[in-house]
Amino acid sequence: MGKPKVYITRALPEEVVEPYRNELDIEMWPEAEEAVDRELLIEKVRQSDGLVTMLSESIDEALLKEAESLKIVANLAVGYDNIDLKSTQEHGVAVTNTPDVLSDTTADLTFSLLTATARRIVEADTYIKEGKWQHWSPLLLAGHDIHHKTIGIVGMGRIGETVAKRATGFEMDILYHNRSRNRKAEEELGAVYVDFDDLLRRSDFVVCLTPLTEETHRLFDKQAFAMMKDDAIFINASRGAVVDEKALEHAIKEGEIAAAGLDVFENEPISKDHPLLQLPQVVCLPHIGSASKETRYAMMRLCLDNICRHFRGETLISPVQ
Repeated sequence: MGKPKVYITRALPEEVVEPYRNELDIEMWPEAEEAVDRELLIEKVRQSDGLVTMLSESIDEALLKEAESLKIVANLAVGYDNIDLKSTQEHGVAVTNTPDVLSDTTADLTFSLLTATARRIVEADTYIKEGKWQHWSPLLLAGHDIHHKTIGIVGMGRIGETVAKRATGFEMDILYHNRSRNRKAEEELGAVYVDFDDLLRRSDFVVCLTPLTEETHRLFDKQAFAMMKDDAIFINASRGAVVDEKALEHAIKEGEIAAAGLDVFENEPISKDHPLLQLPQVVCLPHIGSASKETRYAMMRLCLDNICRHFRGETLISPVQ
């Protein structure tokens, strides 16, 4: 019996892939930056036993109907809202993701985004590079303190807990809202569970780390932003669709909140003309939450390890289903 055929939807470094070629017959889309063409993906999936996918690929019923030999999809992300889990279950296709290995890195980025937004780091960088620094004044690019403030974390999973740990170093009060209580965060970090509305009203920094579900789609709407303090800062490092972007734009323009830091958007990638990019109070990043070389390599290896274990008949490391 030949080696299982695996198609990877983005060009990964050969130094990562090479050790797995002895066990898997691997083919990769040759582009590192551009997403694989949908028609080509369907063509490749007809011949594949396993897929390594990115968030940009929709693994839906239409694709799965063409995938007669497909047995496993390994998603190179923690989230898996790009995968129709009902259809994969019906077709007997296993699904894995990459939790844990990126929690620290994503928490680092989330807190960096919070800091950059609060202290107006990007604005200050642009200010000095454009030659505008001609004098000193008491309130030149004055931002907001972080230490001793209240952080409200919506979504206290692995990443949320890791962000909370970083907040303790700034002696912040930690509120959180989650589908279920996180007793570990409460006992070890002093996090306090509150309902969603209470968190919005009390927090100086509202940090969204919740997964995208039917319940969380556009959770942060006009009403939610209106409940926040007018000097509050909103940070989103989860999924763009948990936010009503027009409502966020309105809230910032009307002074209902002070600023926002965003690593994700509802429709990615965004153009340079996106309304939120036009606001100096908004710091925008191109979905780089887990983008350190060490972490991305670990995510790639976890995907391939899961595929190898599947075809060996071994327990998967990080199964979604």
